[in-house]
Parts: sequence; structure tokens; C-alpha cells
Amino acid sequence: MNWRLMTPLVAVVAVIGAALAAPTEVTRKILFFSKSSGYEHAVISWKDGKPSYAEKILLELGEKNGWEFTFSKDGSKFSKDYLAQFDAVFFYTTGNLMEAGTDGNPPMSAEGKQALFDYVKSGKGFVGTHSASDTFHTANEALKGPDRYLNHGAEADAYVRFLGGEFIKHGAQQEAKNTVIDPKFPGFEKVGAEFSFPEEWYSLKDFSSDIHVLTVIDAPSMKGDEYARPAYPNTWARKEGEGRVFYTSMGHREDVWTNPIFQDILVGGVKWALGDVQAEVPANLETAAPGAMTNPPYVEPKPKPVKPKAAAK
Repeated sequence: MNWRLMTPLVAVVAVIGAALAAPTEVTRKILFFSKSSGYEHAVISWKDGKPSYAEKILLELGEKNGWEFTFSKDGSKFSKDYLAQFDAVFFYTTGNLMEAGTDGNPPMSAEGKQALFDYVKSGKGFVGTHSASDTFHTANEALKGPDRYLNHGAEADAYVRFLGGEFIKHGAQQEAKNTVIDPKFPGFEKVGAEFSFPEEWYSLKDFSSDIHVLTVIDAPSMKGDEYARPAYPNTWARKEGEGRVFYTSMGHREDVWTNPIFQDILVGGVKWALGDVQAEVPANLETAAPGAMTNPPYVEPKPKPVKPKAAAK
């Protein structure tokens, strides 16, 4: 299994050759982009220049499915010519990617962001997991206030409309029930009518009206103010021009990445985004989750306790 750290460009390239791959040869190239301008999740953090936990799982899935992954945290590379070499782009990102931010890796330019939209619209694929929805927030200057709980509709950031929804916050990790809306969508054949397991479940908002909801989370039965709301989508698909966008909010925990249900859903979503399997994705938000646009109540964060100053000697 080959990978290398490209220090000047801060990118790891993992090449899966035909000799190491599953019986089928490599047929698709996927860019896995994990720049963290905001919080960096442990599951996508590089240690000593080695692929992250999630990337190791993707390498295994790539061997089975004939996918070649390029792993990168370098936003400056986004351009029409750079993206042209890939069949799909896969985001596990946070924050405003046009800023160096937390991880200090090169940011994306405004032209690079537009290049991503144009790339997918031309007929390519996009996959987002977990914090891909905690990326390019609509009102960056008000993320910690009540405005974070508003739906912005057409005024939302172009990336939010492109992805199909936006992260608000999450509560304590817990087991939650997810109902499958479209069991015929690729990857759901063996999942069943519903599933549940422990995860850091995102509370999401501002759903694009054209999303095809695949799973709905049972928010009313969950613990925490973050989920005091009607059931809402947490996995969906939508068309972007001639291209395909797939998103699931799952993917925080390491044990989720090895969970067969998550892997089935993810593999099916990637195959659909690549265009290797077909599925109709008509808009169904109003019927699948009629209360989805009702967001949880805003709760003022509790002030952090102030440590008393040490007494002067």
C-alpha cells in the first residue's frame, strides 16, 4: 500500500495499484480533503505524517471497490485543472476553508471554492461526512449567538445550498434511532427499516428544498436541548447540475467508521456520487421530515467558571 507525504504541499497521496486492489482494477480517483480551519476531529488528524484513522479505513474500502484516494489538507490546490483529475471530491472539513485557521494548512481561494461548485455541476461527484456540514457557515461572525439557529434560505452561503444543510451544534454522544426513508438507494439494501448506534449526532438546519432524504433521526427521543425539535434529515442526496452530492452527518467516532451499517451507507453513497450506480433522487423533504425546518431553541451558553487567583504570599 503506497502513500507519501508531500511536505511542500502538505498532501498525502495514497495509490492503490491493481496488484494490491480487489479483483477489479482501479477505475476511480477520489480526493479526500480534510482541512480543518475550525475544530480538527481526531479521526482525520495526521500523526507523524501517516494517514489518519478514517483514511486507513478508506484505503481498505478503496482496495475492495477499485478506488484510488488522494489525501490532502491543502486548500490552495483547488482549481479547475487540479480537480479535473478526480472523479469525486470527499470532504471531512471544518470552518471557513478560505482561512488557514486551526490546522494552519494553506487556505482555499474564492476561485478555488467556485471551481469546486463548477466541477460538480459539470457532472462529477461530491461526498461529505460529519463536519462537512460544519464548513463555510452562513454567518461566521455570529456563530456563537442566536443567529446560528436561523434558517437563511436563499441567503445562505453558496456551500450550504450546495451541500444541502448546515450544522448547528451537537449534544452528548448517545445512541439514537434513524429511520430509513429510501431503502432502494445504493448502500441501504441490507440496512433495514431503521438502525441505531452511539455517535456524536449533529443537529442540522437550513435544508435545501431539493434534497432527497435518505435517513431521518428521531430527535424527540434524544437527550439534550440540541435535539428538542421534530425529526430531521441526517443523510441525503441531491443533484447539482449534472453532478451528484451525497452527505451523511455520521463519522465522528472510530467505531462508526468500522460499523458495517455506516460502511454500507458510505460505499453506496460514494458509488452513487461517482455515477457508477444509478438512483433517482426526487425532492422529498416535506414528506420525509415535515418538521425539519423547526430548529431547537437557543440556549444561552453557561459561562465558564473562573478560577480564583492564588493568594499573594
